[in-house]
Amino acid sequence: MQLVPNLVIEKEIKDSFSIQFFTDKEYKRSSTYRLIYNRILLIDSGVGQVKIDDNIFKISSSKLFLMAKGQLIHFKENVRFTGYELSFGDCFWEKAPASANNCKAVLFNNASANQIIPLIDKDYTELIPVFKFLTEEFKREEYINKIDVMAAYLKIIMIKIANVNDSLAKKDNRYENELYVKFLELISKHHKTSREVKMYAGLLGITARKLTDLSKRCSNSGAKELINAWVMAEAKRCLQFSSDPVKEIAFELNFETADQFSHFFKKNAKISPHEYRKLFLAIGV
Repeated sequence: MQLVPNLVIEKEIKDSFSIQFFTDKEYKRSSTYRLIYNRILLIDSGVGQVKIDDNIFKISSSKLFLMAKGQLIHFKENVRFTGYELSFGDCFWEKAPASANNCKAVLFNNASANQIIPLIDKDYTELIPVFKFLTEEFKREEYINKIDVMAAYLKIIMIKIANVNDSLAKKDNRYENELYVKFLELISKHHKTSREVKMYAGLLGITARKLTDLSKRCSNSGAKELINAWVMAEAKRCLQFSSDPVKEIAFELNFETADQFSHFFKKNAKISPHEYRKLFLAIGV
């Protein structure tokens, strides 16, 4: 893990929600952000590159960028874009109707698989008005049901994005897609109690081998890799944003000992939990 130059930790935002429209927003120097909120960028036009964790993407017109909390977002020098920037936290999402939960799971539980979504004209013209209405609502003076209204608009946006993402997917088997979504939801619910593929396969009524094959077809990652990635993301958030001892974090994530957790973490991050926290604190100063 390398030192990150010019690291900026996102500031907390009121009600865990924000949306803004930018005209030619410019990054004159290289900037890196560690997200504490989920973020959606709807790009109307732009130039430059953005690095999300370890992957570099080109900024250009009619594209969506989906970024999950905890990810590192690195804007290269002279990046410029016009479009919407929407940020929301889990506590705000809880205001959204439960019927949209599947969409959030598909898009953000494995964010690296959906980091960038190109939009055709039809999809772009359908999304723009919803982003505009949500922005206008966000700017209104406070009233009793304002957050509920904004959450409803966010639900519409998430459903539309999920539909676009589904239409772009190369998988033709809808049944397998539904199983994959259910698997992601189960990881979200049970990753603190089980990391065994067999357990998740049993809940889905299929074999562990079939679940692994299905995961590879839908995400290019095996079932075990997806489970471990979720546990690692949770572990990193705990190390970054809490002062809990490593032993307590290990217990919370259902590791039998701190040594077992440290071995798991180092195997996946190439750095120990103590070193990761120390480095994070150093670059966050």
